[in-house]
Amino acid sequence: MKKIFIITGEYSGDKHASCVAREIFKANPDVSIEAVGGSNLAAAGVKLFCNHEKMSAMGFNFKILIDHIMLGKKIADYLINDYKPDLVLLVDYGGFNLNIAKVLKRAGLKIFYYIPPQIWASRKWRINTVKRYIDKVITIFPFEIDMYRQAGVDAEFAGHPLVSQLPTVCSKEQLYQEFQLDNSKKLVSIFPGSRVFEIKNLLKLFIESAKIIKQKNPDTQFVICQAPTIKDELLQGIPEDIKIIKNKNYELLANSDVLMLASGTVALEAALYGTPMIISYKGPEFIYWVYLLVRCINRVSLPNIISDKDIVPELVQHLAKPEIIAKHISELLSNKEKHDEMKKDLENVKHFLTDKISCEETAKIILKNL
Repeated sequence: MKKIFIITGEYSGDKHASCVAREIFKANPDVSIEAVGGSNLAAAGVKLFCNHEKMSAMGFNFKILIDHIMLGKKIADYLINDYKPDLVLLVDYGGFNLNIAKVLKRAGLKIFYYIPPQIWASRKWRINTVKRYIDKVITIFPFEIDMYRQAGVDAEFAGHPLVSQLPTVCSKEQLYQEFQLDNSKKLVSIFPGSRVFEIKNLLKLFIESAKIIKQKNPDTQFVICQAPTIKDELLQGIPEDIKIIKNKNYELLANSDVLMLASGTVALEAALYGTPMIISYKGPEFIYWVYLLVRCINRVSLPNIISDKDIVPELVQHLAKPEIIAKHISELLSNKEKHDEMKKDLENVKHFLTDKISCEETAKIILKNL
């Protein structure tokens, strides 16, 4: 029996990896798969070595660092001495996965990387680590292929998982009825992030922005989308006129008039639904200056990067202020021409990707190389 071990570090990686695992089981039910993952991989029939819940923490925290080191040692010991997989599949979560790849490769294990670190965006020197310790990279953006192959890395393009995984959602009328929203008012949905670090840095900023928008646009209502990884106590003290909605990410992305988003994959999901948005992000000043030193491109949101065009306002760090966010959101709410122009540009983003079903392609690549 062939054995695969998957390592994810947060919810999105767990979700994408679970789709790959299902395709592998469908093609070859006799394959054994274990993982560091979450509820999605477990639901796909994968045996969890441990849950990755603690791995999604961020920041310069000594305890977080020690936890990651100890977990890495625990995983490496198990894989090298006990499980001995035929292939290890790393999924996203570059900081942890690139480090553990070094240990596993030195032990002679075969390492594949699905959804590799965005080396094209920052810290290009990491491609040397990939070349040395990763046997095959499975990319999700077509422009990544040339970059890896020119550096001598074995790479294949599988397509972006979001293109086929985004679900068909309920209508706007159904959403409004389910959560008792006012159908006479426009809807602005706030996505403050899926990490504790993001909630602490962005939630207050977004709420203050909403207050300003409400003053200028009384016919607007707001909801906060609570990510599955965010506990209820982190969202205490929210104004009563802002609803908190759980487990309806896609419904809100598809049916809102405008979105207020933390930077990340959610911006691409919103783009694929064609919903106008702004993205904003703010962190400790020191981390921001380090980011400026290591970045390779000036854009931060995936719709802008993929289309090579400034479609979505990027309000990062010093631009992440309530009055600036409110100005952009208010303009999208009141200026139909600007709203429709962004919507049209977002519809073009999907054309830059592919219609490949990423999880199927990835499973084929893995099984072919077992």
